[in-house]
Amino acid sequence: MGVVLITGCSSGFGLEAAIAFAERGDTVIATMRNLGKAETLRKRAADAGVEVDLEALDVTSDESVATAVAAVVGRHGAIDVLVNNAGVGFGGPVETMPMDAARELMETNFWGAVRMIRAVLPGMRERRSGVVINVTSLAGRLPGTLYEAMYSASKHALGALSESLLGELQPFGIRVVCIEPGFFATEISHNNEAVDQGVAGSAYEADASWFRVFMDTSVSTGADARVVAEAIVAAADDPDAPLHQAIGDDAQVYLSLYESAGSVEGWLEAAIPIVESIAGPRPTPA
Repeated sequence: MGVVLITGCSSGFGLEAAIAFAERGDTVIATMRNLGKAETLRKRAADAGVEVDLEALDVTSDESVATAVAAVVGRHGAIDVLVNNAGVGFGGPVETMPMDAARELMETNFWGAVRMIRAVLPGMRERRSGVVINVTSLAGRLPGTLYEAMYSASKHALGALSESLLGELQPFGIRVVCIEPGFFATEISHNNEAVDQGVAGSAYEADASWFRVFMDTSVSTGADARVVAEAIVAAADDPDAPLHQAIGDDAQVYLSLYESAGSVEGWLEAAIPIVESIAGPRPTPA
């Protein structure tokens, strides 16, 4: 059993992973920016009869990350497993999405993980042991998603970072794994203040709204988030876990479709009919 620090635990994959690790006896530090959102996790932990250590942590803040990691190490002596799960998922057209929103997304999804990794690695290196699990997305394995360019870019970036880390950390006995979920039923859309930004009144409004129907429907009808939590726990245990792990039946379908398409152009030609099957015909630009 080990000490597991998980970011973004107010709901979704982070909450489920916290419960899953605690149920098998690990010491779990479940973090989130606002502990006022911890009630669901507290109730789930009580219902499961397990203990979860809560810690306030904002992955976009150097000071918050350093303070939280130091507090955890002070209480528990070490961090054996880091699960980088915190993230936001709002989108918008490349042309019109506000730059502040684009930067906020990258600051959380990519640089937030970087901050966490840099904070825990000194201790892991000293012990010659540890696991870094980055919860990315299938969006990091497929061509950039319509109206999700910044989100896709953040996940591709984290995947590439993980590949570099794998080589850098192997001599120190530290493992790296990317968990890449397809569509799962989480609160990611509801947790964002605005799902899409820079859409209203733009030339892309009808098209972006059409694609949003597909995204929201796919998430709301997605599989149980506990499947991803189980994959995270398994990756922490398995010394032979591969770096890239696409999770979910739909993830495998989309990856196979992209492989058979052979190009980004071919992928778009194959993917648009799937979107239309859920959201209806694609609008014609005005």
